[in-house]
Amino acid sequence: MSEPSAPGDHLAETALPPDQVGLLEGLATTRTIRRYTGDPVPVEALRAMLFAATRAPSGSNRQPFRFLVLTDGPKAVAAKRIVAGGARQIWEAKRVADGYDRGTGTDSTSPKARMARAMQHYVDHFDDVPVLVFPCLVRYRAPFPTESASIYPACQNLLLAARALGYGGAFTVMHYPVESELRELLDIPEGVLLAGTITIGRPAGGHGPVRRRPLAEFVYSEGWGETPTWAVDPPGTRHTSAGPPKDVPR
Repeated sequence: MSEPSAPGDHLAETALPPDQVGLLEGLATTRTIRRYTGDPVPVEALRAMLFAATRAPSGSNRQPFRFLVLTDGPKAVAAKRIVAGGARQIWEAKRVADGYDRGTGTDSTSPKARMARAMQHYVDHFDDVPVLVFPCLVRYRAPFPTESASIYPACQNLLLAARALGYGGAFTVMHYPVESELRELLDIPEGVLLAGTITIGRPAGGHGPVRRRPLAEFVYSEGWGETPTWAVDPPGTRHTSAGPPKDVPR
């Protein structure tokens, strides 16, 4: 009798799945997705997302990024439970500190109230996320301020690839309060930076244009604060009132 095939055995002979959106559309519509259906993410999609992630640039092309991808195994269940505790701890503190239940947060139709509902749902159902990804940076020298430039582009590639395939994700740091437990559970060695926590799944809603401040507020030419005439948003761009604190230089 032949040995049973393992999930993914066929992928070496399988091309990547086709994109559902073009690159520019994907860049403009890759929202943070915090609500997921219960559908599992097939290995074909996971392979495509992680392939895209590992095409990202890194300093001297050293490629120090590594990704721990957890779905439904025993350690995945345990890791989701552990991070769920950290997520609730972080959100409870942020909800109070940022006044999500005060001011415009008391108006159920306000952006602030909608964000609070989305975050509460996210942390309440964190144990059930289909895929949990821990992006890691293997340090080959002493920590330095810009080292994360060799891991975060890969994280964005992962989220863009998820969007291209009809999935969605959220990049968080919900692991911070429980990092020591995760390191022990997953055997993460010393000298490896646990750079974030990414959840992936099929959106329980839809994607759509992200809302940002006007382009003219972000782009300067010749000197700080000098906006070029071409820094104009395309037709149909939707804006947000959110932004940095008013006392921060713009």
